[in-house]
Amino acid sequence: MALKEGLRTWKRIFWQLILLGFGLLGLLLYGLPIVRHLEVLIPMGVCPSARMAMLRDNFTGLLRLWDRPDVLTCTSWGAPIIWDGTFDPAVAQQEALQQNLTIGLTVFAVGRYLEKYLARFLETAEQHFMVGQRVVYYVFTELPAAVPRVALGPGRGLRVERVVRERRWQDVSMQRMRTLHEALHGRLGREAHFVFCMDVDQHFRSSFGPEALAESVAQLHAWHYHRPRWLLPYERDARSAAAVAPGEGDFYYHAAVFGGSVAALRGLTGHCARALQRDRERGLEARWHDESHLNKFFWLHKPAKVLSPEFCWSPDIGWRAEIRRPRLLWAPKEYALVRD
Repeated sequence: MALKEGLRTWKRIFWQLILLGFGLLGLLLYGLPIVRHLEVLIPMGVCPSARMAMLRDNFTGLLRLWDRPDVLTCTSWGAPIIWDGTFDPAVAQQEALQQNLTIGLTVFAVGRYLEKYLARFLETAEQHFMVGQRVVYYVFTELPAAVPRVALGPGRGLRVERVVRERRWQDVSMQRMRTLHEALHGRLGREAHFVFCMDVDQHFRSSFGPEALAESVAQLHAWHYHRPRWLLPYERDARSAAAVAPGEGDFYYHAAVFGGSVAALRGLTGHCARALQRDRERGLEARWHDESHLNKFFWLHKPAKVLSPEFCWSPDIGWRAEIRRPRLLWAPKEYALVRD
């Protein structure tokens, strides 16, 4: 009798712990900030010492990955994860100047996103994005005449390309890959060596320089970089071209920042545009639209460089010890205002 009672007690405790675990998981995913702060207790992993000693970069030379033992500084396929303190910005700047590069920066400003965010994005880019390098901004909008006039430094230009405004904001997001693919085969592809593609609803806070350049560049998502792979919000519908099966995937990347050489970005945008079209023909829409397809692409074709969450940080997350110097900051999300 006592044994049965003991078993019942342990069974009750077991299920209470299971329910508590699911409750904490729900709070972690959907809301309670104090629970979200527990993410920092999830270890990010450690770059092997042998790999740390070997990793060099085309722009920054030998990376000082051992200077950041608090974070993961390399991937399993040997790409560096760039954190503040792992590179010498002066070396990167000099190397980029010696290569005589032109760097493109594309941004889509459609509907109310133009009036709400574009001016600050461009003004802060002039202060912090690839300062001292030749830069060409490409603004894609349905209202070219409404693009604000921003004072540009020497060797920096701005092009405005007209796009058709889509009926839904999801379609604006998904059409971006096709538009970029066409631009990379046009004037943008002819005048730039490397290109970064960014969302407009953010602004630069500190230097975003040549240390970020590589053949292909992915951005760790600020809200997901501590989470285990099984918790990452990949597309799981096996019918979608963006689907990432359980057990697959490396990190979760943010579509607000990605970049690379013109050739590499032609491949990326072409892949995503075709995959989006395939889904559309099947009546499917990936969970996170073009970002889901971007993550599938980077699972199949590993990025040469990964940017830490410092390069695109959300102030809503709050303070994190490992985030020493945010480069880009998300603007407050006012979807009710801008997505009409």
